[in-house]
Amino acid sequence: MITIVLADDHRVVRAGLRLLLEAQDGLQVVSEADDLHSTERRVAAYRPSVLVLDINLRDGSSLPAIPRLRQAVPDTRIVVLTMRTDLRAAREALRAGATGFVLKEAAEDELLQAVRLAAQDRTYLSPELGARLAAQEPEDLGPPDDLSAREIEVLRLIALGHTNSEIAGRLFLSVRTVESHRAHIQQKTQRSTRADLVAYAREHELV
Repeated sequence: MITIVLADDHRVVRAGLRLLLEAQDGLQVVSEADDLHSTERRVAAYRPSVLVLDINLRDGSSLPAIPRLRQAVPDTRIVVLTMRTDLRAAREALRAGATGFVLKEAAEDELLQAVRLAAQDRTYLSPELGARLAAQEPEDLGPPDDLSAREIEVLRLIALGHTNSEIAGRLFLSVRTVESHRAHIQQKTQRSTRADLVAYAREHELV
């Protein structure tokens, strides 16, 4: 039996995933979570074969938590299920320790295949992203998540601990402009908290 924990911040999505997975022989959803804290607690408690994990949970990006989850429960494999179609998200997830990366818009069979392969410690990447990844060299990817040069400057200063007011002074901008840049950075990177932005900057070697 392949046991599964579902982590997604939308109850309706979790309900649909549970119905899909439990309709299959040999698959059992043992618990659900909607934020990082409950995800880590449930994975530690149930030690499932597979964690199906959305990148964006109620309390922020789940990507920084993947290495912690893998270290805490090394026998649990992680399949990321997400709306994000950018190559960097896939790279980051797999580099962090995920075994699978599936788009929410993909066919149901893809998720089922990813879960079964993950239980065998085999990697699965959505074919659409796999083809793009194979065709694109790392140096061709450009700035992370299409951040502008100014946004990268702001992100670096955020990661170094500066306030919006301090960043405005350093870059000769208004505080309102810095807040606008910050909002764009959070939207593009799908990171909501300062801690998430710091982790993101370090992942991309921006600081």
